[in-house]
Amino acid sequence: MSETAEADRAAYLLDAQNKAVELFKEIERDLLRAGVSEKQLSNEIHELGAKRHGVRTHWHKRVIRSGPNTLMPFTENPPDRIIQPDDILYVDLGPVFEAWEADFGRTYVLGDDPEKQKIRDALEPAFNAIRARYLENPDMTGHELYKIACDVADEAGYVWGAGLAGHIVGLFPHERIPNDMITLYIKDGNAQRMSELDRNGNKRHWILEVHLRDRENRYAAFYEQLLTVG
Repeated sequence: MSETAEADRAAYLLDAQNKAVELFKEIERDLLRAGVSEKQLSNEIHELGAKRHGVRTHWHKRVIRSGPNTLMPFTENPPDRIIQPDDILYVDLGPVFEAWEADFGRTYVLGDDPEKQKIRDALEPAFNAIRARYLENPDMTGHELYKIACDVADEAGYVWGAGLAGHIVGLFPHERIPNDMITLYIKDGNAQRMSELDRNGNKRHWILEVHLRDRENRYAAFYEQLLTVG
């Protein structure tokens, strides 16, 4: 692929993420509150995205987790829960904007619990630290970056809270390899270099996820956005 075409792909992904940022600003301003269920909030987010941002498709399920549900893996579907006045919660969305995938996640704290605010505020610095290490060596393997992510969490005073630290993203639907839950993920055991091209000869673009869990295992916090663009 030519440099111009690759620059266009990166620009489309960044544009999709910028649109997700605006969507999340509206979610925080207009929808986040105590007294509603996670499912109701998810439905309201879907309606907001469709009406104000033209989002018709999400490439993965909408995930809203609060309180102890923040400890559950993405693949689980915990019982619906009413959001409480002092909750920590996160929103994880995969909206598709004009055929390009975004994958964006942020954590919010209702109330003024200092420990919950502290873990929320540790997310962006952890993301930046992990990304900086990646940029020093973009040829590293998914396994190597996962190990870096776990070390950064520990240095911040938390436990890494998931079995992965990200995945590829691109034109919807992005590249998939049947029955392969390793090579397209930033995770333990992925010995493939992240710089390897996809089956069409294109650069792979990656999402970086930050999963921090408090050492008492009371709740977790989540943050994700583009690793390779921006």
